[in-house]
Amino acid sequence: MESGPRFVYAKAEMTLHRTVALVGMMGAGKTSVGRRLAARLEVPFRDADHEIEAAAGLTVAEIFARFGEPYFRDGERRVIARLLGEAPHVLATGGGAFMDETTRTAMKSNAFSIWLKAPVGLLMSRVKKRETRPLLKDGDLRQTMENLLQVREPVYAQADMIVESADEPHGLAVERIVEALCERKLYGET
Repeated sequence: MESGPRFVYAKAEMTLHRTVALVGMMGAGKTSVGRRLAARLEVPFRDADHEIEAAAGLTVAEIFARFGEPYFRDGERRVIARLLGEAPHVLATGGGAFMDETTRTAMKSNAFSIWLKAPVGLLMSRVKKRETRPLLKDGDLRQTMENLLQVREPVYAQADMIVESADEPHGLAVERIVEALCERKLYGET
């Protein structure tokens, strides 16, 4: 017995056309949002700090302690430049990466940068859980965080997009980002 015509519906192939680089303060959710965003877009996720640790064979804290911040920033600059040369993916950067003019320029040329902006209270609640933050080891944690924010926020504001990172499920931020990528034709059908 013959049946009518069969229709096969293919899912549209969606492609990310440019690397998405997440920037912002430690504790803003760059890694957590980044992993979810990469899964949603079906692209690789890269964490600059993890890539630096793998290349150096040391943790970020150990690099800071043994060699200092300038040495770390130099390695960070090289690792991010390498990652920006890869096929489009989601990249979570360290809190200070976007502060480096060379790195910021490379991101502007090779990625779509998104500042995950979070209020100081939320940042504090997230970073105090981990003692692996070299810039927060000494002194009053809140004062250090506020000082860093004062210096960094005007630079972070140069990102291509700002997403408020609130105390909400990270999936909501992911959906706002995907919508913006589609609107800007950075993610869509091939």
